[in-house]
Amino acid sequence: MNKQILWIVIIVVVVALGFWFFKSDQAIAPEQDANNATTTNETTSTGEPIDDRDLLSGTIFQEFTIRGSNFKFSQDEIKVKEGDKVRITFINDIGTHDLHIDGYGYGTKVLQAGQSEMLEFVADQVGIFEYYCSIGQHRASGMRGNFIVE
Repeated sequence: MNKQILWIVIIVVVVALGFWFFKSDQAIAPEQDANNATTTNETTSTGEPIDDRDLLSGTIFQEFTIRGSNFKFSQDEIKVKEGDKVRITFINDIGTHDLHIDGYGYGTKVLQAGQSEMLEFVADQVGIFEYYCSIGQHRASGMRGNFIVE
């Protein structure tokens, strides 16, 4: 009988420590979407991008998050300077969407609701380039924006 009580106490302690460890780990982790893609606030209150340092390479990116939903993107304009390294995280909130940038040849695969994909590239062409969803009539229905390189 004493061995059974000892095992029960050990199990309760291990479960309690595991719960405490899991909760403390969650408290310091950044917010995550349904796909475990880390999300951050990439722009200031004025909408200007914040430099983000890639910890592995030391590269500074102009980082943006664009969310897709029914016939619209969360942002209809992105501005960067020529030569900037750009990181765009596309998160599809609802439906089936993708994101393509005319003139750059970059785009995500077709994403289902809850999925995300990141694009990284150098803004090496000055001009205004349209980004859009290529699914059906989504672009014509307003799912587009301008990628502006000054």
